[in-house]
Amino acid sequence: MPHSPGEPALSRLGFGAAELREADSSSYAFPDGGRWRTEVPSVEGPEVLAAVLKESAQLDVPVHRISQGSGIWMLTDAEIAEMVAACAERNIELCLFTGPRGTWDAGAATRTPSGGAGLRARGHDQLAGCVEDALRAAELGVKCLLVADEGVLWLLHRMRAQGVLPADTTFKVSALVGPVNPASYSVWERLGGDSLNVPSDLTLQQFTEIRRVSGAPVDLYVEAPDDLGGYVRMYDVAELIRRAAPVYLKFGLSKAPGIYPYGAHMRDTALATARERVRRGRLVLDLLARLGADSGMSPLGSRLPGDLERFPLPQDPPAQD
Repeated sequence: MPHSPGEPALSRLGFGAAELREADSSSYAFPDGGRWRTEVPSVEGPEVLAAVLKESAQLDVPVHRISQGSGIWMLTDAEIAEMVAACAERNIELCLFTGPRGTWDAGAATRTPSGGAGLRARGHDQLAGCVEDALRAAELGVKCLLVADEGVLWLLHRMRAQGVLPADTTFKVSALVGPVNPASYSVWERLGGDSLNVPSDLTLQQFTEIRRVSGAPVDLYVEAPDDLGGYVRMYDVAELIRRAAPVYLKFGLSKAPGIYPYGAHMRDTALATARERVRRGRLVLDLLARLGADSGMSPLGSRLPGDLERFPLPQDPPAQD
């Protein structure tokens, strides 16, 4: 049985943890029966992807999903095709970010202390740009799209239902707009989210509260980048799986320079941090093994989220060829 960190030694000294309450355990799992999967984020192009794949093979780190943060519009068709082929060869899901986004817009609100509207798509033109990105990526074989705006998500979900996007396309909600309470989590699921990033600073009880209303997969930075708080929660991982399953364990990296939007001027940093993210993954997996909590991983190649709750779709006109 899994145990808490240091539990045997602490119990002998009279400082053992209270019995785990079964009511706190998530009753959900991925459709393959697994309770957790892995993700390496901030993989910004083919060269960085190659470094991640090589490092994961050397360190024996299983990878279910690779995600990118700069945006589809920052990659050429040839680069996207190369990334799709490399991930397909290893049976890994590739997730690319739709854009443009408010933080790179001419508007000043996102640069104020309040952050304005953040990553959301500002106006019709940015909304249209996100849709264009999604269509282009899907045409090139990308099956997972990262979204940072609820309106964009709802439109892409409707396009998926219409058949404009492939039926097996999945939508991942960005960490920078992630929900922080059960009601908002449920809304993002119903808008079409297939996995939802939540802030890494949620308490264990807050994960349990989310699981009481939704079975949509959680995306969670075990170690968060500095702009998301820089939290390192390795010793919480076993308990997070117990409470938050099904969950993607994201191997982020604190104390690292930002690399968005990525270009060749950030090459050395991107490669070094990508390799270290994989190493962080090895540390997490080793810890799970030491705690007897490393069972329940989804089979490699698994990607679909299972049946989720959705808002009723409007009666859209049929798609035009």
